[in-house]
Amino acid sequence: MAKKNPEPTLSPRERAFMVGVELYNRAGLLNLDDSLAELALLADTAGLDVVGEATQKLSHPNPQTYIGPGKVEEVKALAEEYQAQVLLFDDELSPRHLRELERIYGQDFRVIDRTALILDIFAQHANTREGALQVELAQYEYRLPRLTRAWTHLARQAGGGAGRSGGVGGVGLRGPGETQLEVDRRDIRRRIDHLKDELEKVRVHRQQYRQRRKRSRIPVVTLVGYTNAGKSTLLNRLSQADVYVADQLFATLDPTTRRVELPAGNLALFTDTVGFIQKLPTELVAAFRATLEEISEADLLLHVVDITHPNAQAQAESVHETLIEIEADHIPVLTVLNKIDQLIDPERAEHTLESYPNSVAISAITGKVIEGLLQAVNANLYENYSAM
Repeated sequence: MAKKNPEPTLSPRERAFMVGVELYNRAGLLNLDDSLAELALLADTAGLDVVGEATQKLSHPNPQTYIGPGKVEEVKALAEEYQAQVLLFDDELSPRHLRELERIYGQDFRVIDRTALILDIFAQHANTREGALQVELAQYEYRLPRLTRAWTHLARQAGGGAGRSGGVGGVGLRGPGETQLEVDRRDIRRRIDHLKDELEKVRVHRQQYRQRRKRSRIPVVTLVGYTNAGKSTLLNRLSQADVYVADQLFATLDPTTRRVELPAGNLALFTDTVGFIQKLPTELVAAFRATLEEISEADLLLHVVDITHPNAQAQAESVHETLIEIEADHIPVLTVLNKIDQLIDPERAEHTLESYPNSVAISAITGKVIEGLLQAVNANLYENYSAM
């Protein structure tokens, strides 16, 4: 009897040790414990196993190592005890902080900050050419000021974690007295310029597409919200679409548009967009300019909030801050409190509705109150749209 081929084995996940800092003079939307809990979810999405954590309260970051000298040694000892391979910092490290920490830890651990982790997740989930271009640009913009001799030949890497983007081709000849580091910087700048040119073409194409949509006089509703709030599930429910859905952070990067029939025979185009998160890297906001313009050009925003999340209010505030950053806070908003099917106390939804003007509580997964949502969209959208 022939033997069956053994199932392919997956590579073991790297072990990560988290480092969080609470600054007295800089209050975040989430407290330190909740921020680290979110970082652990990000790590899991990226394929890391969190094995431990260390925290510190500071009036300001240490100018050399971000955390204090004593904490540097404590983190090293704990990470060794937990047999970690990665040190994961909950904030974005400056180039100086990263260089010094890599000098101290470089032989024993890889040092990754929150921004690099999010960029890696985006790279893993970029399934279209546009998404891959945007992520690769954000990665290179982040890496360029942090380039060290330990990061040489980045030009031969292909778009970070995803390995989709083709990397920098044609490394030029080294000039007189030019170091490898200078060559790498020059090639990365050249690649950044190329990516920006390609994304500008994407932006122009999107502008032309939006102009055609406007001429059709069909209004546009854009779904926004914190990552994993249920936007893609809601779009699937409304349009019988097959947008990819997963219980993980940043499952959807590329915008998806579907036509939806509203009450009274009206139509609208609903667009799903990338989820937001606190401390969203500025490189991503810049690189995803063409995609985020889908939000700023909408006639109505559906702000999807996971009502079951313990930090729902802070998440909603983070989304609002991002809308201000991308200059989309002038667009009318209908707040959608999602996942009421998971509430033990249904009255909680009614109480929460009072905190949000112009809101409706639904379950995207079961379809509960979806008709009420469509009626609310119709009332908001066509009243605003017809007045334009």
